[in-house]
Amino acid sequence: MIKVKRALISVSDKTGLLDFVKCLARFNVEILSTGGTAKMIRDAGLAVKEVSEYTGFPEMMDGRVKTLHPKIHGGLLALRENPEHMKAAEAHGIGMIDMVIVNLYPFEKVTQKKNVSLEEAIENIDIGGPSMLRSAAKNYKNVAVICNPDRYKEVIDELDANSGILSDRLLVSLGMEVFDRTSRYDRVIAEYLQARFRVGEAFQKLPQTVYLGFTKVQDLRYGENPHQAGAFYRESDALRGMAKARQLHGKELSFNNILDLFAAVDIAYAFKNPAAVIIKHNNPCGVAQDTDLAKAYKNAWACDKLSAFGGIIGLNRPVDQKTAEAISKSGFMECVIAPSFDKSAFDILTQKKNVRLMELVPEDFLRDRYDFKKVPGGLLLQDVDARDLDPVEVKVVSKKKPTKNQMESMLFGWKVVKFVKSNAIVLTKGEKTIGIGMGQTSRVDSADLALRRAGKLSKGACLASDAFLPKADTVTIAAKAGVKAIIQTGGSIADPDVIKEADKRGLVMVVTGVRHFRH
Repeated sequence: MIKVKRALISVSDKTGLLDFVKCLARFNVEILSTGGTAKMIRDAGLAVKEVSEYTGFPEMMDGRVKTLHPKIHGGLLALRENPEHMKAAEAHGIGMIDMVIVNLYPFEKVTQKKNVSLEEAIENIDIGGPSMLRSAAKNYKNVAVICNPDRYKEVIDELDANSGILSDRLLVSLGMEVFDRTSRYDRVIAEYLQARFRVGEAFQKLPQTVYLGFTKVQDLRYGENPHQAGAFYRESDALRGMAKARQLHGKELSFNNILDLFAAVDIAYAFKNPAAVIIKHNNPCGVAQDTDLAKAYKNAWACDKLSAFGGIIGLNRPVDQKTAEAISKSGFMECVIAPSFDKSAFDILTQKKNVRLMELVPEDFLRDRYDFKKVPGGLLLQDVDARDLDPVEVKVVSKKKPTKNQMESMLFGWKVVKFVKSNAIVLTKGEKTIGIGMGQTSRVDSADLALRRAGKLSKGACLASDAFLPKADTVTIAAKAGVKAIIQTGGSIADPDVIKEADKRGLVMVVTGVRHFRH
């Protein structure tokens, strides 16, 4: 246990700080601080001493050097029970520091800004902060170290309950949190700089070592099935992705809900025009874009009404009344995720108490750089499939040339097929799907599934395949169903036969040279 007599405070995130300092003041704790933090404390009418006054050494080099001083680190590292340490401290005029409140420069937040300069990134690499945290955490028996504003209340409660004394249990907990925080902080910096300087063949495309750090946000009722435990963890400081999604209404999210919500926004936010997607079991069962969001939703839902029941809806525009009315007429849907909901839309959708409404603005949905797949004893890592197709890359291989409308529809289908589990076949008319086949062990089976779902709408449709057609059979059944154009990867040994069949059937065929397998 320790009684706090002197505390050093230097924070970037000042959330809740003044209440914490007021608590320390009630126990006559001397406050040392730096720069903007000291000004904030002083402006609040609380006593504070600048670190430069305490050390007798000025801040210099634009604040790069201010707490890296023996009077600071000696006061943190000295073992109070060690006579030699205390004798050295007395000889050099080093006072003890019993508490450190430090949170670090916001390196992650700064480097996620668009077009951030290398100079700005480097200036947000904290040196003094991690040094003080590590010194204090190493001496956790004698120094309380707080790197997380969420812990303020816990510390205040214990100080109030024990007349300014902190328990060993709390000191250990605070100290261990520091090493987790600083290790994650260093990993983020290393990964950013490695990516920034990775140019040419002199650098490996993928990192030599991968460190993963996640913090539990919540326990879930169960995993994919009731007999499996499940939880949701956020990555580092949760500055992006699904950890930023906000639930506005509905019952608790499930393990499967979170997976499907990600799939929904991953597709919806890939489109520039108003777009809607319906996800079922991590696959799209309908995707459409239009100038009108409600129409886009209706077209997506019409693709496969049977599969859409109980699905997850993703929208890339704020939900308005017309779109909400269309959703409410669709039968039971598990979740809706969108940038926002206007009041009328919210009032309509919340009439169903169980539907989950999720808000996630596109700016917070930054896609990961890497895709991970865990296997026992190892980890598979790859770049995320962010490959977009430039229309100039498309090569027409059939005798018949595509019309402008056919090319636009094929490119829309090609964008969708990237998100469908392989083997994947997507049928489109205009910029809407009319049939999707996925997850089959043969491509012709996926094509058959998509065609059966489209039914009579297959006439005049376009077909997208996520990989090359290994045989002419997919072309044959597509032509018989009335499909008029096919976009596929190309590059199969059977290409001549496949193209010959397309010409025989009077089909347009274009190849991309790009494959989009999704296991």
